[in-house]
Amino acid sequence: MTTPNTIVDTMNKAHSHGAGTRDKAHPSRADRPTSFRLDAIPVPGGREEDWRFTPMRRIERLFEPANYDAGDAPASVEAPAGVGVETVARADKRLGTVLAPGDRTAVVAWNGFETATIVDIPADTQLDRPIRINVRDINGTRAQHIVVRAGAFSKATVILSHTGSADAGLNQTVEVETGDSADLTVVSLQEWDDTVVHASNQRLALGRDSKLTHIVVTFGGDLVRLCADTDFRGPGAELSMLGIYFVDGGQHLEHRVFVDHSQPNCYSRVTYKGALQGKDAHSVWIGDCLIREAADDTDTYELNRNLVLTEGAKADSVPNLEIENGEIKGAGHASATGRFDDEQLFYLMSRGVAEDEARRLVVRGFFAELINQIGVPEVVDHLMATVEAELAKSRTN
Repeated sequence: MTTPNTIVDTMNKAHSHGAGTRDKAHPSRADRPTSFRLDAIPVPGGREEDWRFTPMRRIERLFEPANYDAGDAPASVEAPAGVGVETVARADKRLGTVLAPGDRTAVVAWNGFETATIVDIPADTQLDRPIRINVRDINGTRAQHIVVRAGAFSKATVILSHTGSADAGLNQTVEVETGDSADLTVVSLQEWDDTVVHASNQRLALGRDSKLTHIVVTFGGDLVRLCADTDFRGPGAELSMLGIYFVDGGQHLEHRVFVDHSQPNCYSRVTYKGALQGKDAHSVWIGDCLIREAADDTDTYELNRNLVLTEGAKADSVPNLEIENGEIKGAGHASATGRFDDEQLFYLMSRGVAEDEARRLVVRGFFAELINQIGVPEVVDHLMATVEAELAKSRTN
């Protein structure tokens, strides 16, 4: 594929909610500040590009260190034999090695934790069952730091599960390092009670010829804002990012992805799908992709689809693609938000399928293709059951 040397494709014609507008101070995604210092990333006012969709009053308590309770949010780890699991002090040199914080919640989380959980998968190890990291029942407002490191030529799956109920706020950093030629799948499940506010900044590093599958599933929480940033560290890496979310009335579920292609001959695919139902259900998906001048032979694509099931729900979807290289294999993105397809519903009902069952089949079909790509049997089965439970809510409300 041949393109002009610098292209900024902002999808202006496809989106009506200000999609594709850029921060005047930082016109390129690459120019936005990152820092480990609190004073370098000030408290946002709400009009900044990174914050214009986020309900500030619901998340603002995470912006100031003074609002946090003492002690880190706990995490328990269930791991097969041979996997290293440690709790370390913040001075440990293995912390803070994957990129730097890129927004206010991220820099507060970095400065707020006291100890971190490190999960270390040794090189040349192939695990026959997943590692589970469980975060449950957070009390108060707390920070948390988790590191997952996959050694060269290893193969493993890590499931990070968030559940529980409380009037809680969790500001979390997750660092993922995928070593050369490693094959790692990381699944992040957000299934909180609807009282929880959760900011998660997940920073992902890919070594030479590595494969990383990053899966995000968000069904619970009052407000969840999950940002996933990537760091390609060598050529030949392959990144797959899959996301599924189901937003109920009053919930705000926000997912932000930044795929930063800085190395040659790398591949990425981003696919997020969401359904919304209920008054004031709000989803936000931001998909930023940057192909830098050095990233020859890049192949990348981003896709977001939203299915609005009821009146009163709103989905904002903004893909942004920046290309600074004329020697790439392919680059593209697509986004669509639509209401429940009455024609599909009519087709099924005309053949004797009851309305509730017809709606269920349409929504299952919307999610099924993506869920089946996940490849982790226990997660696939759990997700289909959870989608069924969400649909049952709409029938009883």
